[in-house]
Amino acid sequence: MSNRVVQGRMVTPETLAELVEGESVLEAEDIADADRECPDCGGDVISVGYMPSVTEFVTGYKCQECSWKTTDRDE
Repeated sequence: MSNRVVQGRMVTPETLAELVEGESVLEAEDIADADRECPDCGGDVISVGYMPSVTEFVTGYKCQECSWKTTDRDE
């Protein structure tokens, strides 16, 4: 399990997925570096793959410094 610091607090993959999704998720993969900068503050962006339901897999992206977040659904 790869925990990371996001906006000053330690998060697990499940917690990060819940921050991006806005609600509980069924399962989450390890957190990874997204190799991109936040469009709002220029901070580092991390990603997490997760399943919000049994029929959907989503990749979520979250800035480690500010509240910016998105998913591959939005791109």
